[in-house]
Order: sequence, then C-alpha cells, then structure tokens
Amino acid sequence: MRVLSRSCLIAFLIAGLLNFPAFAANEAPLGLVTQAQSAQIGNTKVEIGTTIFPGDILATDVGGTLRLKFGASQLYLLSASSASLAQTATSNMVHAMVSRGTVGFSSTGNDQIELEIPEGVLRAAKGEPAYGQVTIIGPQEVVISAYRGTLVLEYDGEFRSIPAGKSYRVTMDLEPSADPQAPAGVGGSVPSTKKALNTPTLVWALVAVGAAGGVAYVIWDVLSESSSSPK
Repeated sequence: MRVLSRSCLIAFLIAGLLNFPAFAANEAPLGLVTQAQSAQIGNTKVEIGTTIFPGDILATDVGGTLRLKFGASQLYLLSASSASLAQTATSNMVHAMVSRGTVGFSSTGNDQIELEIPEGVLRAAKGEPAYGQVTIIGPQEVVISAYRGTLVLEYDGEFRSIPAGKSYRVTMDLEPSADPQAPAGVGGSVPSTKKALNTPTLVWALVAVGAAGGVAYVIWDVLSESSSSPK
C-alpha cells in the first residue's frame, strides 16, 4: 500500500510539472517595447524588445519615456506616468488603466486601444484611425486631447465625442445635488421632498491646444515612423 501511494504521488508531481509550461503559455503576449528610457515594468527596468503581457504595470520616472507596439497600434507614456495593461474579454482591444501622468495612443482602426481614467473610458471612434492622449491633473480632473481622428469618452452609459484638434479639461463634479423643495401645502397638507441621487457629473471646458499642438505633431511623427527604418 505504501509503495502504491508513493507511486501515485510521484505520478501526480510529474503530471503537474508537465502541465505547468502549457498553463503559462496560455497567456498570450500583448505586444513589445519599441522605445524605453528610465522606465519599468513593476520593479524591473524595461529594455527595448521586452514582451508585454496582460497585468503588467508600466511606469516612467521623471524625464522618462516608454513606447509600446500592439499590432499596428502604439501606446506611449511620457515623463512620470503609470498605467496597467489588460485585454478585454470580448475583443482583442488593449485596455490601459491610467493612474498618473500622460498616456497616449495611436490606432489604425484595426488594432484598438482604450484608456481608462476616472472620468470614463477613452477610445477611437469605431473603425477610425486616431491619435490622442490623456493627462491626469488631479484625482477628479484630466485633460483629453484629440490630435488625429475622433475620440469617444464613455462615462456612465453616455458617450461624448472629441473631434480632432480639440482639447478638453474634464472634471468630475462630486457635489451632491440640492434636495428639490416642494411647494407649500394647501389646507394643512404636508410638504413632500424627494432626495436627489448623488451621481457625479462631468464638467467639460475647452482648452487651447497652443504649443501642445506642436509637441503632439512631433510625437505623432515619431509614432508614425517605422521602427525598422527610423528617420
């Protein structure tokens, strides 16, 4: 009996070792790093050619940059920025949750990328090539810029388009709405009140692109050039 138990245990361990590489291989890579300076994945320094997987947390130091390629689309992080990556369950869209700094993307319309920020989820309009970025200003404030193509921000089931060449400062209004006052009752009737739902709303303010437009053009030029034949 002891020999039989030991044999079963050995067989179980061998089977586990054989299945481990297959299990690890099931997680397909998202893309790879094409440019890196003072950047990390978790606590590990990033090098050009590093493979990126779902769940990776990307970050750049002050003065750092990071550029990733996902198929024909690209994602970049500017100085002092951070984002975590995932892949949507219903499609091949790359999902980047932005936590700080400036993060942007360029999409050909085929390989899509979306950015999640506290104010919603930003992506290119369906089927359109686009290039845009977000800059986290504070916990409830962000600047969204569309440099090429139309971007769409989805928040609480509503959609707002940002046309090319426009930048908006978007702020979450967390102040609770005042309770509506019912008119005074007649003949001794008791006034009634209804408590309004405290649902955050987004406040949009158009901001001038100005010098940022020139910077955006340079970034777009870099993102558009082939990594195999740089200018």
